[in-house]
Amino acid sequence: MDSVSEVWTSVLDHIKKNFVEKDGKISEVAYKSWICCLNMQSLSENDIAVLSAKSDFQIRTSSRYSPYIKEAFEAVLGFPVGLRMIVEADGDDEDDLPPERSYKLRRELYATDEPAPVKVKLAPDADIVYSGQYTFSNFIVGSSNKFAHAAALAVAQNPAGPYNPLFIYGPSGLGKTHLLNAIKNEILFNRPAANILIIKGVDFTTGIVESLKNGTINDYHRAFSKVDVLLVDDVQFIAGKERTQEEFFHTFNRLYEAKKQIVLASDRPPKEIQSLETRLRNRFEMGLLADIQYPDFETRIAILQRKAESLDLSLPQEICEFIANRLKSNIRQLEGTVKKLKIYSDLDESAEINLSLAQLAVSDTLSEDAPEETSLQKIFGEVCRVYNVTEEDLKSKKRVMNVSQARKTAMYLVREIVEMSLPEIGKVFNRDHSTVIYAINEVEKEKDKNSFFRATLEDMEKNIKG
Repeated sequence: MDSVSEVWTSVLDHIKKNFVEKDGKISEVAYKSWICCLNMQSLSENDIAVLSAKSDFQIRTSSRYSPYIKEAFEAVLGFPVGLRMIVEADGDDEDDLPPERSYKLRRELYATDEPAPVKVKLAPDADIVYSGQYTFSNFIVGSSNKFAHAAALAVAQNPAGPYNPLFIYGPSGLGKTHLLNAIKNEILFNRPAANILIIKGVDFTTGIVESLKNGTINDYHRAFSKVDVLLVDDVQFIAGKERTQEEFFHTFNRLYEAKKQIVLASDRPPKEIQSLETRLRNRFEMGLLADIQYPDFETRIAILQRKAESLDLSLPQEICEFIANRLKSNIRQLEGTVKKLKIYSDLDESAEINLSLAQLAVSDTLSEDAPEETSLQKIFGEVCRVYNVTEEDLKSKKRVMNVSQARKTAMYLVREIVEMSLPEIGKVFNRDHSTVIYAINEVEKEKDKNSFFRATLEDMEKNIKG
């Protein structure tokens, strides 16, 4: 194909025939509204297609369909293509714009999905985030996060500079993942060829286990050696796993000595990750530590207003204040409540966004989030991660040492975290209540005499509750 326009026309045709008409994965309305609104600007030497739209809102909504767009590009061109989305300049020449407008225009670039520079599979079904919706320009800065924001921006503008490693910590739902993705997007804007990897601590662990099982650990090492910037979310999940910490220690050293940037995010500072090896704790602390605290009232108001604006929802000031006074510790809850109000509004156009509707949205948000913090699935997931067993193992009759210890630990954690009687716990594990009592007593004895086991238990409880 000779021109960009011909390529884009073929891509659109492929999407319509295969994802709209054939299998219905994309509705006709969504196709016309959020895919046809895009224009293809160029295809770079790095096989990244640059697409544009007229507004920030269109970009965010259209980026949801990036997997289908990528698949269509590969079908048309015969090779994988990454996507980058930008907001059109409405005919303005950026060189003629005032500095503040020019800066805004340049910051409105969304790297929605780049081909991963690392070819080896890092972890089965790894939840690696490449999200273009997270940028520094849409991060709400307040007194609770301004230091972390400034540190992250400094790293993005000068990777492997004075703030290496950068360790960002704070409770769940306060913006750590947003900052990691903002760093990635900012660096890619300035250095499109940079190899950047965002990976979760639990996926790093899974990758190690799979590589050892498959005999591909050397490939795993080589994959990480190609990374220019390593961003690790929920790094606390590598603690308590001896081989994982060993591998991460060497990965960290190789990248640091090669002057590559490392950014780590955790729900607590290194000194509070009890089962983290001392040598890793020392390395995590040798750079810059930046904490994120719960947002203050003004910041919560700003978050609500920004989210409402992005959803094209008119949210009265008194409603913002009502929500901000009741949801104080989690940005996801704030944004989720606004999304609910938007849904209510879309379902019934005559419905007024009033206090009673806001009360309903807040109560729904709280009722959805509360059970998750004490769910059995989170306990099973954490125990399975630490002991490398399956949920089926925990409920089985297997008596091998590792499975038996994992089962006892799981019973103990259920007793500590979830309000269940001993017989109820027994039913969960297909045991009687006397077995549960024995298991809990064994765990408590081991905790009293084994400081490492005690630290691991404490970390597990924090991970489950976080």
